[in-house]
Amino acid sequence: MKINIFSGTVYVKIYKNKFTVRHIESNTEVTRSAIEPFTTKRLLVGEFISAANLLGEIIKDLYTKNWFSPSPIIIMHPMTMIEGGLSDIEERILRELATDVGARKVIIWTGHELTNEEVTDKSYN
Repeated sequence: MKINIFSGTVYVKIYKNKFTVRHIESNTEVTRSAIEPFTTKRLLVGEFISAANLLGEIIKDLYTKNWFSPSPIIIMHPMTMIEGGLSDIEERILRELATDVGARKVIIWTGHELTNEEVTDKSYN
């Protein structure tokens, strides 16, 4: 299935050493655990390079048939280790992680798990 690289929206749920990534327009979802852990004792994403490599592989797999690098809108949703909210540093890590894999726009979400419709609404507001 070919995915439009310019209008795609990707919803990334982040767990300890695991990503679940859903491309909204195609409803394709990939869950992958890290071989090299990226979660540390204090941070959900404490090892940036390991997390970026894993997320990059997943995004690449979602866009395998495209000739160009993807540039989706990405919603980053930490699913654990958010007691008391995210610090500025934690938000920056998530924002840079999404930018590193090619996001043209990054949204950080810390509420309930989003439906495809809610992801689309948040992406274009």
